[in-house]
Amino acid sequence: MKNQLIQLILDDMNSTLNHTQLRKLRKVLSIHLTAFSRLEPVDSNDKIYQLENNEILQRFVASKKLEGCSAKTLRYYSATIQKMLTELNQPVCDIQTDDLRNYLSDYQAIHKNSRVTIDNIRRIFSSFFAWLEDEEYILKSPVRRIHRIKTSRVVKDVFSDEDIELLRENCDHPRDLAMLDLLLSTGIRVGELVNLDITDVDFTERQCVVLGKGNHERLVYFDAKTKLHLQEYLQSRDTGSQALFTTFYRPYRRLTIAAVELRLKQIGQKAHVENVHPHKFRRTLATMAIDKGMPVEQVQRLLGHVRIDTTMHYAMVNETNVKNSHRKYIG
Repeated sequence: MKNQLIQLILDDMNSTLNHTQLRKLRKVLSIHLTAFSRLEPVDSNDKIYQLENNEILQRFVASKKLEGCSAKTLRYYSATIQKMLTELNQPVCDIQTDDLRNYLSDYQAIHKNSRVTIDNIRRIFSSFFAWLEDEEYILKSPVRRIHRIKTSRVVKDVFSDEDIELLRENCDHPRDLAMLDLLLSTGIRVGELVNLDITDVDFTERQCVVLGKGNHERLVYFDAKTKLHLQEYLQSRDTGSQALFTTFYRPYRRLTIAAVELRLKQIGQKAHVENVHPHKFRRTLATMAIDKGMPVEQVQRLLGHVRIDTTMHYAMVNETNVKNSHRKYIG
């Protein structure tokens, strides 16, 4: 196979040529062997040269879909990788570590992205090229030598008790109050919220079943206040829809993520509470739960996280409690 032959030649010349010369040699070999291969029968084992980059990308996206990635995640993966392939303008098998390093560096300089964003792109590339390696399209992932980009941990703010009461007071409709309390009480994702049906809610046990990432179902729980507000909302409407949260007017469609985000933003502006969005309720719940002594493993289960590190990233420890604990146990 052409790609393996090139790699064998490069390995033999590794001790003789420097890195720049090796890259030049790879390009020369690729150009001439590609021209030569057009005169020869196609090797059925040389997968990478039978497929266009776009087709390979489609196969990768299909594999991630089977793993349970959401449609939003699949679109982000596809767009991110497609942008890189278009910019580098070469077969995926020819892409080297330095090509990706330079691409990430240039991307950050042009778009002024944070280190967090650039590391997210690196992780997508890592997943893509690791898949290519597993599927034997390439011999070794070029992302292996690109290490995780160090980022400073930013402590994101959460809602204070006063913020929450101000938001509640500025809800003009029972639906908005029920929606706000359900987000705060359960910590569910906004995508999980809009997919809820009335039949998913068990008012007796004060719990509901949500479909999370990877199509995994889990139970979440809400408090008595949320129960009362949900019942008040359901009694006030006559939509005939099975969706838990719908629009105000006919034909009473299920709320979308964008609609929820917009409504919460409007309530926040009216209440003079900054940065109101669905995810902030989730982060607030995690912080409150950890702060009040809930074991982090249980918070992890509540939020539907696969890794406990993710849960710890959401939960910001209250510094006042750290100070009090220090005085109690040490000082």
